[in-house]
Amino acid sequence: MTADLLREKYLRFFESKGHKIISGASLIPENDPTVLFTTAGMHPLVPYLLGEPHPAGRRLANVQKCVRTGDIEAVGDTSHLTFFEMLGNWSLGDYFKKEAITWSYEFLTSKEWLGFDPDLISVTVFEGEGDIPRDEESIAIWKSLGIPAERIYALPKEDNWWGPAGQTGPCGPDTEMFIDTLKPACSPACRPGCHCGKYIEIWNNVFMQYNKTADGHYEPLKQANVDTGMGVERTICMLQGVESVFETELFAPLMEKIAALATTPPADEEVMQRAQRIIADHLRTATFILGDPKGGVKPGNLGANYVLRRLIRRAVRYGKMLGIVESGFTRILSAIVIENYKRAYPELQEKSDLIFTELTAEEERFAKTLAAGQREFDKVTSALKQHGQSQLSGRTAFKLYDTYGFPLEMTIELAAEQGLAVDREGFEAAFKKHQELSKQGDKTFKGGLADASETTTRLHTATHLLHAALRQVLGDHVQQKGSNITPERLRFDFTHPEKMTPGQLAEVERIVNEQIDRNLPVTMETMTIEEARAGGAIALFSAKYGEQVKVYSAGDFSKEVCGGPHAKSTGELGHFRIRKEESSSAGVRRIRAVLEAKA
Repeated sequence: MTADLLREKYLRFFESKGHKIISGASLIPENDPTVLFTTAGMHPLVPYLLGEPHPAGRRLANVQKCVRTGDIEAVGDTSHLTFFEMLGNWSLGDYFKKEAITWSYEFLTSKEWLGFDPDLISVTVFEGEGDIPRDEESIAIWKSLGIPAERIYALPKEDNWWGPAGQTGPCGPDTEMFIDTLKPACSPACRPGCHCGKYIEIWNNVFMQYNKTADGHYEPLKQANVDTGMGVERTICMLQGVESVFETELFAPLMEKIAALATTPPADEEVMQRAQRIIADHLRTATFILGDPKGGVKPGNLGANYVLRRLIRRAVRYGKMLGIVESGFTRILSAIVIENYKRAYPELQEKSDLIFTELTAEEERFAKTLAAGQREFDKVTSALKQHGQSQLSGRTAFKLYDTYGFPLEMTIELAAEQGLAVDREGFEAAFKKHQELSKQGDKTFKGGLADASETTTRLHTATHLLHAALRQVLGDHVQQKGSNITPERLRFDFTHPEKMTPGQLAEVERIVNEQIDRNLPVTMETMTIEEARAGGAIALFSAKYGEQVKVYSAGDFSKEVCGGPHAKSTGELGHFRIRKEESSSAGVRRIRAVLEAKA
């Protein structure tokens, strides 16, 4: 069972059940601005799940490309991926639980389709919470299909509730299907949803009965919908009887090429395997993001652009760990991804030149940073050896991380090659001290602030979020032209040729409050103005600064050269509200805004 055959069988099955096959949507969301990428098949269908008629009808099925980076640090095990394909079928106010569950069971167990052993299937359902009752209907349907009570588990919201994808929208209870791998249970409490590897989730049926409102209430939807999802990678892994998705045909050619390119793989096989998987996963994801038909996402320092940059640079970093020295290796591996997927996603081949150009440019940019760090590392280790020392200080390890982008694990690896240890505790202490210092800010800074009180500090931090949000909504032509902050309000002047529309103002306000709700850490790095600009920081008033500048970042959302002071995190700001937008001078607009206590 290959991925190509699985996609074909799935769509053919649901077509036989009266579903119209629709195209998968872009990875860049159009109907859900609360997420950077399409993370589930339902995102493009939100308007139709809320009641708008779909031109193809009320029964739909497709294959949707998805990107999720919330678990990026977990990539490298047998199953975590940042990009995956989701097989999905939907009922838009048509059939509901009985048909959805029955058809899922048929597709899973019928010899004509996937042929899983019914005796190895366990299921979970929603146990109920507050005013939302236990899902007795799903339990009864599963029993009618032959699943015994001991293999039906009622679990809480954290296990069996889906959505909304953003802060508001369609959501509801779900029922999930698991395959028992026949591995021994890890404990008497072992059940589907346990992470020991005995039970592997294969399908999820979401029953969208509710709409979550902005005030956190759940209202019944105008129509009850079904949204189901089955991951391509995980399913073929189980059908092929292999331990890891990286052993399937979707990854095997990549893994083989990475192994061939590695000149100095780590002696520890687990470390080597994890690095290979990270490279394969990240470059596959980067290829799909760059090759998306909608386009527009390139390596950068904000939002989706930052996610893409992080993926590419992590791949390059782990390539360095494996001793991959061939220039342009990201392009070589991307070409394998394109060859592997060109039948299902021909747009990848059509956009291959752009994909290769962007990957190569980002690889070269990061390689220069790493090269500078390597020179610093060599200088430090040479001095250590001359003085008979065997440990790299935590302070030096932090400098390599903070100034040159060396992750601690890479410094440890390089040090081990020189017979040196690294003071991990010292690194953690230096990192913590850096965070504390960056959060304090420079209390002597005035630049536009009436004082350096806690209130004006929060308002000043809000101008960073406002600036980034304006550029996101209006375009990169937006540049700060001045600001004035009192304890009561902020005033922010920026370049823009025309009056903002009410919709644009509402979107800017929403984006700023979203970043406040994310409670992003506000951190500071010291560097030259050239390094700041090369790193993507907005630096509009560089003439005021000396050779070294402070660069303040609000998580992954904004990055600016600034003197301070700043809040410790965006969560401290409260609720941001725009009071007025007006003309300041020719080609310059002015926004007045306040921070209010959250309701």
